[in-house]
Amino acid sequence: MEHKAKSIRPFIGAKDYEVSRNFYRDLGFQESILEPNMSYFKSEGFGFYLQNAYVKDWIDNTMIFMEVDDVARFWDELAALDLPAKYAGVRLVPIRNYDWGRECFLHDPSGILWHFGTFS
Repeated sequence: MEHKAKSIRPFIGAKDYEVSRNFYRDLGFQESILEPNMSYFKSEGFGFYLQNAYVKDWIDNTMIFMEVDDVARFWDELAALDLPAKYAGVRLVPIRNYDWGRECFLHDPSGILWHFGTFS
């Protein structure tokens, strides 16, 4: 089967929708409001849908990997935002090195785990 895909857009939830909207804008994503309870957040042609929906088991098991061109630069910019000071529950994990590449981690205000990495 030949996909010829143009994008993949996951749907993620939010424990507090307004807090999450602010968080993702602070993280540098551009928001397009689609409905009162759903927005599309994008960065350079890639994106995801944020919903005003919270199911603990779903959120606790959601992970997103975003490949970046330079994880060291990305980490420095991410750390400079000081998002944990602004948003309760947000956590940063510094860069880790693996045989396949490098990545750092960010837990959003709802608990979704973001992986930001570069492949070797």
